[in-house]
Amino acid sequence: MAAKSEYYDILGVSKSSSQDEIKKAYRKQALEWHPDKHKDNKDAAERRFKEINEAYQILSDSQKRRAYDQFGHAAFSPGGASGFGGAGGPTAQAGQWGPFTYTYTSTGGSPTGESPFSGFDFGDPFEIFAQFFGGASPFRTARIPRFSVNIDFMEAIKGVEKQVSIGGKKRKIKIPAGVNEGSRISFGDFILSINIKPHKVFERDGVDIFVRTLVPFSLASLGGKIEVPTVDGEVKLKIRPGTQSGTMIRLRGKGVPHLRGRGLFRGKAGRGDQYVRIQVAVPEELTREQKKIVEKMEGEGL
Repeated sequence: MAAKSEYYDILGVSKSSSQDEIKKAYRKQALEWHPDKHKDNKDAAERRFKEINEAYQILSDSQKRRAYDQFGHAAFSPGGASGFGGAGGPTAQAGQWGPFTYTYTSTGGSPTGESPFSGFDFGDPFEIFAQFFGGASPFRTARIPRFSVNIDFMEAIKGVEKQVSIGGKKRKIKIPAGVNEGSRISFGDFILSINIKPHKVFERDGVDIFVRTLVPFSLASLGGKIEVPTVDGEVKLKIRPGTQSGTMIRLRGKGVPHLRGRGLFRGKAGRGDQYVRIQVAVPEELTREQKKIVEKMEGEGL
């Protein structure tokens, strides 16, 4: 039997990585190795996907991570010395990591030589993926028909009701606010994949929105106020004197609603932020007087 890979190597992180870094690495690896993206070699991708899930479940839990750091895989093998479960019978454990909760029963020090993690359920990685990224697990619903629907950018932000034709029958469906490109929604007898049309002004990354705004050179130099678009309409934005091109200004709580509205996100209930990238517009043509002013500024090293 081949030796198991190091959990840190599987996620591509170091032993000194923070929990946030481990969580980000899991998201990246899980997206990359989801079997739906490797249909030409789905079995290998599924094995890799399960390895990634197992590594995350150990390293994202501080107690199990300490045991792994001390004893390696032996902590979870028969006769392991990690001390999990104790001696004399099964011990129920419970806890939470990231967006997941877990429970398991372990039997430690048994005369049968059972692993101290005997009975531990590493969970269904595809179910965890669904909880982590939104949508339904394609492996638990492999026999359910799948369809796709195209919606506008703002419909994805605000949520929308659509009338679709499924199997020749018209159905009214509700798409929740905050769905992302590729999100899967289960309606019981079918799964719907979401395709989102790009917006000409807004760009999206998760629950955050990005927009580019041109400001005149004079306003960037002297400061002032401008109006910028948001998904809720235009808002006034203060530009500080001396603002440089490329400056990013955050508008808290002006991003995408958190899907299903679960919990707080960056201090705002259920919403991400909007980031405004300032681009200073340099005039292409100057009057004679303007040129003199600029030349004077140049002479003063400005």
